[in-house]
Amino acid sequence: MDEWSDTHRELRAEFADWYEVLGEGHLDADRDAGLPARKWEQVRASGLLRLPFAPEWGGRGLDLLSTMYVLEGLGEGCRDGGLCFSLCTQIVSAGIPLQRFGSPELKARHLPGICAGTTITAHAITDPGGGSDVLGMGMTAKPDGDHWILDGDKVLVTNGPVADLIVVYAVTDRDLGPFGLTAFLVERDTPGVLAGPDVPKMGLRTSPLGELTFRDCRVPAGNVVGRPGMGFTVLEHVMRWEILCSFIVQAGAMRHRLDRCVEHASRRRQFGRPIGSFQMVAGQIVDMKIGLETARRWLYDAARGFAAGRDVATDIAIAKVLTSEANVKSALAAIQVFGGSGYLTETGLEKDLRDAVGGTIYSGTSEMQRIRIARMLGLKESHT
Repeated sequence: MDEWSDTHRELRAEFADWYEVLGEGHLDADRDAGLPARKWEQVRASGLLRLPFAPEWGGRGLDLLSTMYVLEGLGEGCRDGGLCFSLCTQIVSAGIPLQRFGSPELKARHLPGICAGTTITAHAITDPGGGSDVLGMGMTAKPDGDHWILDGDKVLVTNGPVADLIVVYAVTDRDLGPFGLTAFLVERDTPGVLAGPDVPKMGLRTSPLGELTFRDCRVPAGNVVGRPGMGFTVLEHVMRWEILCSFIVQAGAMRHRLDRCVEHASRRRQFGRPIGSFQMVAGQIVDMKIGLETARRWLYDAARGFAAGRDVATDIAIAKVLTSEANVKSALAAIQVFGGSGYLTETGLEKDLRDAVGGTIYSGTSEMQRIRIARMLGLKESHT
């Protein structure tokens, strides 16, 4: 799994200096919340947003696995988890579906700005009452000549308060089930679009999160991503990329946390010897290592299957559950290893824990992933 080429290692090293720059002042940024303009300028300058996109749009032309390898380095080197999350959202929310399903006109108009970061993007999936029930969403789109009229509300939209361009998922024919969902590309200044403020939250505070409202919002038919009724296919593709990219960043963060705990347990002495020599402390650190390596293996193996065109729905769901829950356990263990100092804000470990909890919720909760896996095993839910 770790047989990366010299080219891969050189590629990750190319961005290494940026990782620390992007993480500078992360504790203050967490307290202040929001996405400072200067931080986004640093993201743009780093070139990380260009990784998986074709050179004709200003991208680096990397494949999925190479992109993940660099993003794992980002998670290891940058302590600003919210900024990392917004960066990944920028890549996958609009750029990935446009490159795969967008018309030549949409690609030419928007992909250069997405690669450069001059256009900030988001995807609006979750309805106020829908949660993980994508097919039950209340957001609708009705045809009107050469336009579609979008009506509804979206919540929990990462980058929503600052996004210039949004991929909106809406029901176009409820009777068709999965084939009645359509993805639309909507510009922020389109009449009828209203973005709410950044909503305070437990963790990932430097990643803006908000609500979007669409009222009689007229969108050109040419802004459909793919074709009408193809929204579920677009969403499935995007969510695979989102899970693989955002959770490999978590694996990188787990690596950094593990190394930090090993160093601390080797240096910190109690009762005349390093605390790492105590079985209970050593066991916690070993479990951190096991969780990290298991998560990495599932993420990269699922990515290889996805790139090869195999059905990896179960693998992606398992990788998501394993990584998100291992990250929470890792953050809790690190606080225990550091003891009283781990409980202090200045160590950043309590922030790690707050950030980690979000991973069990976004991109499909752990509960929904387990339901999905059960269905793929052929286990039917009882309605009695």
